[in-house]
Amino acid sequence: EWFSDMMADQPPPLEATPILNEVTLLPHMVNGDSIQQVILVQVNPGETFTITTEDGHIQCIQGPAHVPMMSPNGSMPPIFVPPGYVSQVVEENGVRKVVVLPHSAEFHPSMHPPPPPPPPHVPHYMHHHHALLPHPPHPVYPPVPGTGELPPQFIHQHPPPHVFQEQEPRTHGRTNFIQRDERSLKMQEHLKKRLKDRQASGHTNNKLNSPPSSPHKVVNSSNATMQNGNGKGQQGAGGPLKQKQIGKTKGNPDAEMGGSRDLVSGFETPNVSDIQARSAVLSWNLPVSSQNGESHSHSPAAFTFEVAISNSGKNGKFKSVYVGEELTITLPDLRPATDYHARVSATSSSIKESISELVSFTTESCEPDCPAAPKLINRTKNSLSLQWKSSNDNGSKITNFLLEWDEGKNGPFKECYYGHLKQYKLTKLSPSTKYSLRLAAKNDIGMSGFSETVTYYTAGIVPPAPSPPVLIEAGVTWLSVKWSPPNGVSSDDSLTYSLDMEEEGSGYGFQPQYNGDELSCTLRNLRRSTSYKFRLFAYNSEGKSSPSEVVEHSTNPDKPGAPSKPVVKGKIHSHSVKVAWGGLPFLNAVFERSKWDTIYSGSQREHVCDHLKPGTSYRMRVYCVSKGGESQASDVTTVTTSAVPPGPCLAPCLAGRAKPKEITLQWGPPSVDGGSDITEYIVEMAASEQEERRQVYQGPASEHVVNNLLPGRTYCFWIRAANKVGFGPPSDKAEISTAPGPPDQCCKPLITCKSATCAVVSWESPACNGAEISEYRLEWGQAEGSMHIIYMGSCQSYEVKGLTPATTYYCRVQAVNVAGVGLFGEAGVVTTPAAVPAPVAVLHLLEEDQMETSLPLSTCLAIQWEEPCCHGAEITGYNIEYGEKQLVTVGKNTSHVLENLLPDTLYRIRIQAVNSLGVGPFSHSIKAKTKPLPPDPPHLECVVFSYQSLKLKWGEGPSRALITNPTQFNLQMEDRFGRFVTVYNGPCHTYKVQRLSESTTYYFKIQAYNDAGEGEFSEVYAFTTTKSPPASLKAPKANQLEENTYEITWEPLQPMKGDSIVYILQLAAGREFDQVYKGPETSFRLTSLQTNCEYRIRVCAGRQSQDSAGSQELYGPYSPSTVFSSQKQELVPPSADLTTELAETKKTLREERFIAIVLLCGFAVVAILFAVVIQYFVIK
Repeated sequence: EWFSDMMADQPPPLEATPILNEVTLLPHMVNGDSIQQVILVQVNPGETFTITTEDGHIQCIQGPAHVPMMSPNGSMPPIFVPPGYVSQVVEENGVRKVVVLPHSAEFHPSMHPPPPPPPPHVPHYMHHHHALLPHPPHPVYPPVPGTGELPPQFIHQHPPPHVFQEQEPRTHGRTNFIQRDERSLKMQEHLKKRLKDRQASGHTNNKLNSPPSSPHKVVNSSNATMQNGNGKGQQGAGGPLKQKQIGKTKGNPDAEMGGSRDLVSGFETPNVSDIQARSAVLSWNLPVSSQNGESHSHSPAAFTFEVAISNSGKNGKFKSVYVGEELTITLPDLRPATDYHARVSATSSSIKESISELVSFTTESCEPDCPAAPKLINRTKNSLSLQWKSSNDNGSKITNFLLEWDEGKNGPFKECYYGHLKQYKLTKLSPSTKYSLRLAAKNDIGMSGFSETVTYYTAGIVPPAPSPPVLIEAGVTWLSVKWSPPNGVSSDDSLTYSLDMEEEGSGYGFQPQYNGDELSCTLRNLRRSTSYKFRLFAYNSEGKSSPSEVVEHSTNPDKPGAPSKPVVKGKIHSHSVKVAWGGLPFLNAVFERSKWDTIYSGSQREHVCDHLKPGTSYRMRVYCVSKGGESQASDVTTVTTSAVPPGPCLAPCLAGRAKPKEITLQWGPPSVDGGSDITEYIVEMAASEQEERRQVYQGPASEHVVNNLLPGRTYCFWIRAANKVGFGPPSDKAEISTAPGPPDQCCKPLITCKSATCAVVSWESPACNGAEISEYRLEWGQAEGSMHIIYMGSCQSYEVKGLTPATTYYCRVQAVNVAGVGLFGEAGVVTTPAAVPAPVAVLHLLEEDQMETSLPLSTCLAIQWEEPCCHGAEITGYNIEYGEKQLVTVGKNTSHVLENLLPDTLYRIRIQAVNSLGVGPFSHSIKAKTKPLPPDPPHLECVVFSYQSLKLKWGEGPSRALITNPTQFNLQMEDRFGRFVTVYNGPCHTYKVQRLSESTTYYFKIQAYNDAGEGEFSEVYAFTTTKSPPASLKAPKANQLEENTYEITWEPLQPMKGDSIVYILQLAAGREFDQVYKGPETSFRLTSLQTNCEYRIRVCAGRQSQDSAGSQELYGPYSPSTVFSSQKQELVPPSADLTTELAETKKTLREERFIAIVLLCGFAVVAILFAVVIQYFVIK
């Protein structure tokens, strides 16, 4: 007998509520006894099912989950449910489920008694739930014996339930439970051992207190303290706590009672501020210890503070949430609208523990928690009925619910209901359509977040009959068919198909073969060559469609068996053989013992194989063919045809080149050997086809040399091959000619001289030796051993040109035909007559350094040449032609000087040799140019006079040197010893002589020269430097004597070479300077100056000299300006030194400002230039 109890409290917080799938039963959960049956108990989301294990412990299972329970006799166990709920048994796919449903949509948690406490091992199945989503008490089921420890896959991961300690668990008995087998008992003992190990490793002080009286304001402390079976808390995200917060409940009873230990220090009550819905700031002061009647304060680092809070009253269970040294913390993870009590304890190494008084505070209310997703309680083709539960209101009553849907368009959500009811019916919907919905709750503070989106479908219609299945491919023992969805069904509809098959003649009717959502199926293990009938059904959630039309498909027949081995009937001929076999249709034979070829296909059982090769082995096999395919081939029969004499060979051919007296023949085997190897060959020869043939060779070789032939003759040859049967027919005739022989030796050639440089050679034709002479080769040379071929051709004479007069030559002739080259004949000798001399080969101009004596190169040219060949007559002289065909005759010399020529003139010169026979040809021309006359000296003048330099200029031309300027200049100056020394030498037309003395006369002369030579020096020129001006003076000084009177002083200069010095003083009140003094004095007094006016003064020195032109004055540069201001004197007049010092100070300041401005401008310019350079070279 089984017992169960169930209790529902407030609705669960907003969490995912998935649609529960079918829970498969684990193998180890089923007892081996065959009469036991598994029943699933469905635990809804937000509820808890409790069972009692065999050892008396209570196990809690949170929904959503399916709890498998074994019934010993198959009867339904009684399930104890809380008021307002009923249990209902549902059977799906052969598995029975117990589902607990409420009577109505309204549910009041306050009517139910508190649930029993959890066992010590409950935290093993509990997962941490964040304190920001508090979890109310959940319904609890009492235990069921025999289930043992549930596997984790049946435990849905939901927050842990509220379990309270005061309730005692019910006792349960075990009756009529059949004894398990040995394997189940061992597994149960193993699970018990694992459970005890987990209990021993976890904390034992996680028991919770009884629930508070106000359910909507209670904070579930277990939510913040349990995580995977231990008692460690979790620090709130975003809190300011620097030390670790702990959630371990203190086990010291003195600390829980708050004051049983004697305190030696005073600790004020903590202060609570910034109270929010889920957090608050707690702060406290340092305790003050008393020793010998005196109070002592301590530093914060000397204390360790522990903060404990309780949401179950002052005497309830306190939970430690912080341990550290800070004096202010933020309490996170609090529940909205909940009363809390907090206290702080301080400990240190020097004093005993001090505990503060309790401080109470209530968190603020906020918007509700997210509700659970709405549940479907009924559906039709056009409507969906939904129901939902309230979520935690967080201190403010929920006033309305907001239900949104996507209108079945899978688009944005829109409002479909807003009100206080907890159920709603959607109407006017489309059949078989998916709708997505979500729910939110609202109170006076605000709207909660939306629940998880759920999807429901409206009811549909039964699908229409599908098309019959179509055959994809058929095999011997299998059929592959496919089908398509019924017409008018959308692609979103989920259809399954059932395929029925009936075997022909079986008598069993249609049997189901496939059930699934695929559109194809392969049926195996069928009979060969058998017809099968098929029909197809379509299913959806509404039911089954009508069957499709019945179609019939057949499997393929199987291939036949192998026939018998083929045998030979009758005599085996050389080109044919008759073969017979048992079985059916095809005969295969292989030719050339390689590839198998089909030679017969039919229903006969014998065949004459013709067109065979004689003496060849053939392998034959046969196989049968039917609709099922080809059979295996039979055994192979080998047949060898009889041999015949070989066929004709190809005509023999010439191997290599034919020789005049022998021919080398070669041949190959016949294309048809008659089925036997070739053993020998016979070669026959005749002078013509009509003459009698004679055998010249018999043997196995394929090559033979025929000797004793005549050159240039044509012969006929035949060849025959033989095998073991006999000789075959002769080959075709081959006509081959012997090669001709080379010609005979030529006779001595005949040589006739036409002139001193030309001779005609002729010769006779020798015997050709069977081949026409194709060419003659003539060798010519001045010695018998060093002749070379000068002619190759078919003519029998040749004219040799370009000979040297009075020279002996040798020649010989050779004849050539196709057979080869004949021998050279006897050499002929001839001597050419004498002639005029040869042209001069080498003619050149002598340079100046090659001449023995110096010549005026402006009017003379010296030439030199080499003596040419005299051509048999001695050279008597030379003719030299130059200029306008002017001819000069000289003797046997090889050099000559042409005189009386024009300077700077180009001449063309050539020469010819003369002997007793005449004048030889002219040599090649050379060009020679006489040098120009030396240049005249230019005119010298001084263009710039200075007291220490003179700039001289001469001639007409550029001031700078030109590379192409042929004229150079030599400028000389007289030194102090009266000698002229060169101060410049080059092509320039100007030169500046520096480092001179003032008022001094210097003497110069100049000379021009070029390639023709150096010209004459010019006359001596005298130039005098000017006097130097005085040096610049320092800035004058201004000393104030009276109110409008200043004395101006400046430094004096020494007289310059006896010349006196005068000074000019200038004064400026504005921009223009006016001269106020000129004279030899070094001071001047300024009067009648305006008061409070700024003045500038400057001074320069002048040099007075007397010369022939009269008195002259030469002034130097002005000194820097001195600035001063005329001021009104005080009663006590300042000294002159003070006035001068002030003026100098002002001047110094102005100069410093000017220098600073100049430096600033300079730096700006440099920076701009650097920026431009970087922009141009680096960036670009």
